[in-house]
Amino acid sequence: MARKLTIGITQGDGNGIGYEVIIKALADERMLDICTPVIYGSSKIFGFYKKQIHNIEQINTNVISSAREAHQKRVNIINCLPDNVFVEPGQATPESAKAAMTSLEWAVKDLKAGNIDALVTAPINKRAMASEGFGYTGHTEYLQQEFGVNDVLMIMVCDKLKVGVVTGHIPLKDVPGSLSEDLILNKLRLMNASLERDFGIYSPKIAVLGLNPHCGDGGLLGDEEQSIILPAVKAANDDGILAFGPYSPDGFFGTGNYSKFDAVLAMYHDQGLIPFKALAFELGVNYTAGLPVVRTSPDHGTAYEMAGRDIADPHSMISSIYTAIDICSHRADYDDLQAGKMNVQSISSEVKPNKNGSVVE
Repeated sequence: MARKLTIGITQGDGNGIGYEVIIKALADERMLDICTPVIYGSSKIFGFYKKQIHNIEQINTNVISSAREAHQKRVNIINCLPDNVFVEPGQATPESAKAAMTSLEWAVKDLKAGNIDALVTAPINKRAMASEGFGYTGHTEYLQQEFGVNDVLMIMVCDKLKVGVVTGHIPLKDVPGSLSEDLILNKLRLMNASLERDFGIYSPKIAVLGLNPHCGDGGLLGDEEQSIILPAVKAANDDGILAFGPYSPDGFFGTGNYSKFDAVLAMYHDQGLIPFKALAFELGVNYTAGLPVVRTSPDHGTAYEMAGRDIADPHSMISSIYTAIDICSHRADYDDLQAGKMNVQSISSEVKPNKNGSVVE
């Protein structure tokens, strides 16, 4: 894209490793050459964690009251938390949960207003936030509600692998009853559209995993593959989507079969995320497809046991920022291409040949 993007970054749970990975990610001045970061949180907490990190160069920060005031050559911080905010590294507290909620609310408000181009969310403690009245099982569900879309798809992303999940943050016992042909088909549509618009992949090939061991062994171990998943795959094919499967999950990743496809759709959270994190944990990114805006997040949690110890790896946060920028760029290119196609079609419909072969308008 021609202009440098403004990337909003929520602090997440201030008692986890969020600030550490944010600071380490933004410590390289080259990051400021490709984006203008705006952190929603506290300059006080930022300063606290910065002192815990060794071998880091000076970071030029800029405290602002609005993302519209962001300095393009500095790390900008919006102080959306009280001045007396208290930090307890490694502890899940009501205060840190409330602060995470406030950070997210401020960032989403700016995202809606167009004051930031994309959002990167640092990890939260879902249980602590639920205890404080958050009302959602994660960022994904909250953003779906805030932006008023019927459905979204969580896709885990890295250079060599993209994995989406049909069912997200629900108990494992509820997965079979939640699956339906329509649900799987809609997730395939979301994935296909995202791969084309957000990742620039033309006619992507999508592998669909089964639910039961050995894909049910012909019904011996369950019939969801035959009664639900396969019909959804066929319906997707009828829509022009290159979906294949279902494939038995146990051998799919171990044999490297995933490398033959542009993305994989798993039936439930751990079925997709366990192999993904085993293959790409340090560089993995959580992306929410189906939103009118761009949101990414590191693929790890708050990691309280690491908080304040200067041992957290920032690479997933770095990848999250890069991925957000890349997706914005892909979207702009895709939308320009579609607009061009519409213009060509419009012109073609207005131009008609006459009897001697020339054209008249």
